Amino acid sequence: MRLGPPDPDKLTPEQKRVYDIITSGPRGRVRGPLAIWLHRPELAEAAQALGAYCRYGSSLEPKLSELAILCMACVWQSEFEWWAHKPIALKAGLAQNIVDSLKSGETPSFANSEEAVVHDVVFALSQERKIADDLYAKAVEILGNDRLVDLVGLCGYYTLISMTLNAFAVPLPDGEEYELTAP
Repeated sequence: MRLGPPDPDKLTPEQKRVYDIITSGPRGRVRGPLAIWLHRPELAEAAQALGAYCRYGSSLEPKLSELAILCMACVWQSEFEWWAHKPIALKAGLAQNIVDSLKSGETPSFANSEEAVVHDVVFALSQERKIADDLYAKAVEILGNDRLVDLVGLCGYYTLISMTLNAFAVPLPDGEEYELTAP
């Protein structure tokens, strides 16, 4: 790790305030990118608020948002994000075979049109930097405008997450195994 989290016993008053906001919320702890952002408490506060919306307030059902997060982890080869969200995705009802396909770098075989369009939108935005007209029309038809807006916002947020994790080489917790790449 290039930059570790600030020492909880040596936080500035502003860092402590943001630390308390994060730990008292649904996350319950500060780790991964939040720990890095805490060096800049203003960034940590703004980013964690966006993240709280993307995770807990979005119009996307948890299974779809977790699928999108796993897709983003694959795009960015973000092991920490994969490690953190794989169990959440499975608990939310994402099929094991979809998770396995993503991990292998393959396009999953989707039985559900919502899951398929979430996957396709995430990869189109990430690889082509846009959504082609036909995919956009399909996404609006299947997801509707609100869920599509939330999906695009989630992609932006998890790009920030993944960039932070990769830039600062945030490792998996001790004893955890890398699944997407070798350490």
